[in-house]
Amino acid sequence: MTGPGTGTGTDTGTGVQAPPEAPSLGRKVGSAARWSLVNTVVMRLGNFVTGIILARFFLGPEAWGVYGIAQTVLLVLLSANELGVSLAIVRWEGDPRRFAPTVLTLSASSSCLLYAVLFTAAPAVARVLGSPEAAGILRVMCVCVVLDGLAQVPAGFLTREFAQGRRMAIDAVNFVLSTGVTLLLAVEGRGAISFAWGSVAGNAAALAGCCLAAPGTLRFGWDREQARALLRFGLPLAGASMLALGVVNVDTMVVGSALDQLALGFYVLAFNISGWPVRIISEAARRVSFAGFSRLAGSPGALAGGFGRALGVVMTGTVPLCVLLAALAAPIVGLVYGDRWLPAAAALPWLMALGLVRIGCELAYDCLVAIGRRRSLIGVQGLWLVILVPALVIGAGAGGIVGVAQGHVLVAGAVVVPVFLFALHRGGVALRTVARACAWPFLGGAVMAAVVLGLERLLGDGLLALLATAAAGTLCYVLCILPSLGFLRGTPPAGTAAAAGG
Repeated sequence: MTGPGTGTGTDTGTGVQAPPEAPSLGRKVGSAARWSLVNTVVMRLGNFVTGIILARFFLGPEAWGVYGIAQTVLLVLLSANELGVSLAIVRWEGDPRRFAPTVLTLSASSSCLLYAVLFTAAPAVARVLGSPEAAGILRVMCVCVVLDGLAQVPAGFLTREFAQGRRMAIDAVNFVLSTGVTLLLAVEGRGAISFAWGSVAGNAAALAGCCLAAPGTLRFGWDREQARALLRFGLPLAGASMLALGVVNVDTMVVGSALDQLALGFYVLAFNISGWPVRIISEAARRVSFAGFSRLAGSPGALAGGFGRALGVVMTGTVPLCVLLAALAAPIVGLVYGDRWLPAAAALPWLMALGLVRIGCELAYDCLVAIGRRRSLIGVQGLWLVILVPALVIGAGAGGIVGVAQGHVLVAGAVVVPVFLFALHRGGVALRTVARACAWPFLGGAVMAAVVLGLERLLGDGLLALLATAAAGTLCYVLCILPSLGFLRGTPPAGTAAAAGG
C-alpha cells in the first residue's frame, strides 16, 4: 500500500518525504519568455490590422497627425510618470510588499501631478506642436498617465513573478476593449478623439485586470527612508528613459510644429511602418540580450563573441524586412493603406535605414548596460537628442517629411553609430567583431535591393508581381548569407576545431 506522500516528493532515506521541488528559475524565465513572445506577436498583429482598417476607411491624414501628436506627448509622460521607482518592485531584493505601498504613493502622486500640469497646459502645448485642436484629445488621452501610475505596482508584481500568462490575458482584454471603443467611435465619425477614448477604456481595463491578477498590491502607504532610497534608485532611470523616448519622438514634434497636419499624418504613418521590424525583431532579442550579456560580462572574449553573434542574428533577420519596405515603399503603402497615403512612401526608405540603425544601437545599449557603463549611455542619449533637434528642424525646412527622415539618418549614421562603436571598443568589443557580424547581411541586402528594384520595374506593382518580386529578392538574400550560418550558430571554423583536437 502506498502512503499519502507517494508521488508528491522524494524519499530521503529517513522515512520523511522531501517537499516537491520548486520550479527552477530557468524554467520560469523560459515559460515567461514564451508567453511574452506570443503576447507581443498577437498584440502587434492586432494593432497592425486595426491601423489598416482605420487608415483605409475612417481616418484621414489630418486626424492621424493629431493622434500622432497626442500619442507622442503621452509616451513622453509615461516614460517618467512614476519617477522610475516602480522598477524597484522587479529589481530590489527582499519582500517587495514591504516597500510597495510607498512605491504606489510616489507613483500615483507624480502621475496625478503630471496630469494636472498637462490639463492646464494642453492648449499651449497643442499650439506649439502645430495642432491647436489636439488640446481636448490630450486632456482625454493623458488620463492614461494616471491609470498607468496606479497600475505600476500590481504590474510590477506580475513581472517579478514571471506571470506572463496572466499578463497576456490582461493585455488581450486591454486590446479588445480599446480597439472596440476606437472603432465604434471612428465609425460614428468622431475622428482622432476615438483613439483617446479607446486608450482610456483599455487602460482602465488593464488596471482592473492587474489588481485582480495581483490581489492586495494596490495599497497606499508611506515611509520617508524608503521614499528617499526609491527616488535615488528611480530618478536616473526615469531620466534615461525620457532621453531615449525623446530621441524616438522628437521628430513628430518637429514635423507638427514646422509643417502642417497633413504632412504630420503622412510622417506618423511612415514612421509607424518603419517600426515594424524594430518591434518584431528588436523586442524579441532584447528579452534575452541583457541577461545574456550580463552572464558574459566577466569574460571580455566571451562577451565580444556573444555580442557579435547576437548582432549578426538580429541583422540577418532585420535587413530583408527593411530592404523590402524601402525598395517597395510606394506599392506597399498604396496596396495596404490606399492611394491617399502615397505621400508617406517618400520618407519610408530613409526611415527604414533609421530603423536598422536603431536595432543595432539598442543591442549595443543592452551590452554596455550589462558591463556597467550606464552613465556614459545617458551621455550618448543626451548628445543624440541635442544634435538631432536642429538637424530635424533644418531638414523639415529644406525637404519636408523627407528632409526630417534624412536628418534622422544623418545624425544616427555620422554621430551616434561612431560613438556607440567607440564605447563598445572600450568595453572589449572590437570594431572587427561588429564588421564581421554585419558584413554578410549588408552584402545580401545590397544584392536583394538590386534584384527587387529591377524586378519591380520589369513586372510592375500588382499584388502577384509584388509577391514574386519579394520571393525572388528573399531567395537571393538567403543565398548570400549562407556562408555566415556557421558564425551565427557559434560553430568554430574547421581549422580552429582541428587545431583544438590536435
